[in-house]
Formats: sequence, structure tokens, C-alpha cells
Amino acid sequence: MNLTYGIYLYPEVASLDFVGPYEAFDLSCYLLKSGRVVTIAETDEPIVCSNGMEVKPQFTFDTAPELDILLVPGANSLEAALNSEKAIDWVRQQADTVRFTTAVCTGALILQKAGLLAGKKATTHWMLIEALSADESVTVMPEMRYVRDGNMVTSQGVSAGIDMSLWLLGELHSPAHAREVRKVLHYDPAPPYQAEV
Repeated sequence: MNLTYGIYLYPEVASLDFVGPYEAFDLSCYLLKSGRVVTIAETDEPIVCSNGMEVKPQFTFDTAPELDILLVPGANSLEAALNSEKAIDWVRQQADTVRFTTAVCTGALILQKAGLLAGKKATTHWMLIEALSADESVTVMPEMRYVRDGNMVTSQGVSAGIDMSLWLLGELHSPAHAREVRKVLHYDPAPPYQAEV
């Protein structure tokens, strides 16, 4: 299955929100020997992430290939994305044609602004649950790592985006393939300092 995964980038985007899923999708393509992952922004200017990392998008809205999957990462400041009518329109248009539209962390608020979460179940980073809940058309599920409602999938912050990406690979291909990607990535979280010792 020759899939194209598109990752939307914008100023102040949180780098790990998109780098984690990028790695999972890219490794999947490598193992399957098909598909690709592309980054897309409103312009071809370098994107400065919230941590200062600079990333050069591969495509613009106008030059992007047809996508099968859209991933919208979050940010500490969403102003660049939320205040751009062109960006919101592009996300909305992509959602009409892709197999899955996904969001990591506060990327859910971009989907919300595009009207894509109306009547849907969704989640986001715990610090922005209140903002998402202000929209009474959205059923917010704050305790869920990721939530799938139809072809819309939202996740909590950062590492939850990797969980969502692995789940998505299982849906698109097979659970066995998703487990292989997880194993090669050595994604086996064991956070320290979970308890006093």
C-alpha cells in the first residue's frame, strides 16, 4: 500500500509532536518498501519550532502531493496556524479527501477551528482540555491517550502522538506491522521518577 503521510508545519510548532510520528511513519515505509512522509507548510520558508529548532518544509500548500494521512501537530503558541485562513482552509480541504486526519496535542484546536471536531469525540494536552471543552459540540475525553471518531484521530501531548501513530499503522497495515515498527524504534517507555524511592 503506497501511502503518503503529510505533516503540517507552522511557526512555533512543537518539534517532538511531529518528529515522533514522522519517525514511526518513515520506518513503516522503509519496512514495507513503499510510501513516503512529507512535510508541508504555508510557504517554503524555514519553520522555527517552539524550541528554536529550524526545519525546512518539503512542500507548500500549493505544491503538496495528494495525501492519504494528514497529521497536525501542536504548539505552545497556535497563533500562526489559527490566524491563517489559508491554513485553516487547507486543513479542512485535506480532511475531505484523506483516509485519516490526525492531531497531536494542541493540534486538536486547529482541527476544532476548521470545524472538523463538531459532533466528534476528541482529546488534547491536559493543559488545553478546558479550551477544547469550551466548544460544546465536541465531546472531550481528557483521560484518553488518543481518541478515534470515524476518520478523525486526536491524541494527548507529545509521546501520546507516537502511541497514536503506532495504532494508526496497525489500522492501515496490521497490528503485527505496528509491533515491528515499535520494536525497531525501541519505543518502550519507562519514565524514571514515577515514585519516591
